[in-house]
Amino acid sequence: MAAPEIKPKTADNEKITINLGFVDLGHIDLLVEENFYANRSDFIRTAIRNQLERHADVVRQSVTRRQLDLGLRHFTRADLEAVQARGERLHIQVLGLATIAPDVTPELARATIVSVHILGALQASPDVKAALRDVMR
Repeated sequence: MAAPEIKPKTADNEKITINLGFVDLGHIDLLVEENFYANRSDFIRTAIRNQLERHADVVRQSVTRRQLDLGLRHFTRADLEAVQARGERLHIQVLGLATIAPDVTPELARATIVSVHILGALQASPDVKAALRDVMR
């Protein structure tokens, strides 16, 4: 009996770095010490979610107007080969995470993808990212 293939887990978040003034950071630390938040990251995530909720209507309208795919969009080699067989080309527009399978070649990506606009993150091999660099905005 063969051992099951172990696939690497895709990260479901992206690490970012922000700069804060000392006074703002002190306020956050005070709220953490007072047990309003578990840690600085908890406070920052909550603050971001509150702002996103505050602007939810504008975001929804913009997503609709721009015709963005919302959430996770995965492109497999078979997906791109089917697009190529139909003689079509893709305009990838995602708000969230777009992934291109590791077995997609740079040549296949170039042949099938006209443009890439990601608001969030793109996960693809370095070679595919390099091949698409001039069509990304």
